[in-house]
Amino acid sequence: MHKRMGEAVARVARKVNDTVESKTDSLDLANCKLMTFPVGIYKAMRSVTEGIHRISLANNELKSITSRFVTTFSQLTELNLAGNYLHRLPEEITSLLHLRDINLSRNRFRRFPEPLATVPALETIDLEENEIAEVPTDKLASMASLRSLNLRANPVGPEVRLLVRPLVPFDLLLSPEEPIPKA
Repeated sequence: MHKRMGEAVARVARKVNDTVESKTDSLDLANCKLMTFPVGIYKAMRSVTEGIHRISLANNELKSITSRFVTTFSQLTELNLAGNYLHRLPEEITSLLHLRDINLSRNRFRRFPEPLATVPALETIDLEENEIAEVPTDKLASMASLRSLNLRANPVGPEVRLLVRPLVPFDLLLSPEEPIPKA
């Protein structure tokens, strides 16, 4: 067990060091078994955080994203948090003025993460395979940049199905309606 944990920590450290040394604009910590975002990364990456535009934390075991994460990586354009245990986002997500694409599929959201509705540049929201039943349709309709909202495999209510073009200027992806069983 300790050996595997040590290997996981070493893999994260290698990925962070590669990002810092190559001054690339992305950090890929997908599939690293992270339960939280490692605090040490903030210090290790402080010289390059402004240049980080894409982060993948997909397929980890994250239960939350902190406001510090959001404010540290303030220049993000893409954030992949698919395949975690998230059920909410910090209010500070609204400060990500350049965020265009967020993947929150395969998480534990029961409600649409409302702070996303005020992220000005957001074009794509992927919430496939969550537990979302309610969606703030009025707020979504006012998102000027939104191009695609994926709500497939969610128990969304019938009012969401009424959100069709030209009422909303984005592509709304839903699972087919379940046929009503015959008695």
